[in-house]
Amino acid sequence: MDPYSYFPAGFAHKYAILEWRHALAILKGEFPEQFLDLCHVLSAFELRESSITQGGGGKSLVSGFLDGELTKRGWAEKGFDTATVIDGVTYETPTHKVDCVKGRVALDIEWNNKTEFYDRDLNNFRMLHTLGAISVGIIVTRDSGLQTAVFNPLNIGSKYGASTTHLNKLIPKINGGGAGGCPLLVIAVKSGAFVAGK
Repeated sequence: MDPYSYFPAGFAHKYAILEWRHALAILKGEFPEQFLDLCHVLSAFELRESSITQGGGGKSLVSGFLDGELTKRGWAEKGFDTATVIDGVTYETPTHKVDCVKGRVALDIEWNNKTEFYDRDLNNFRMLHTLGAISVGIIVTRDSGLQTAVFNPLNIGSKYGASTTHLNKLIPKINGGGAGGCPLLVIAVKSGAFVAGK
């Protein structure tokens, strides 16, 4: 089934949507509230010129908007306390915090980080799914085409290097088994979401 058929009209213009292991069927069928949250936030999102040209450390304005809107809808950052018991000895293995969790759906936003963050996210999703803590993992990132379509014309291409998080770096990691058996949805922001001068 075409993944865009699950989403409102116009999503193909704004986002590249890929799924593994029937993530969308599970998300929409078993977690309709989380799916509607996602549709609402992504429909409202604009890749504004000001959000990618302004400097500053910490969380980007893109990540901040997505994270903030999901938080308003009951999603929250969460770390999972997990442990392994071997011969009666408990070894604590806490996970990295996931950006946004609601119920059994986990979502991480990787806008402009080192690609190793993808490995961390996928490993987290793999482990949490194996342990029965989550049913679906979602990664929101940027489409690789933004580099030539948006960043380079704005003279900010060097800010978004080829070795940072973008779709072409993520797909080989997933196809290589990085998420294990975890159903995975990837949403990559395309140039169709860009709004100049705003």
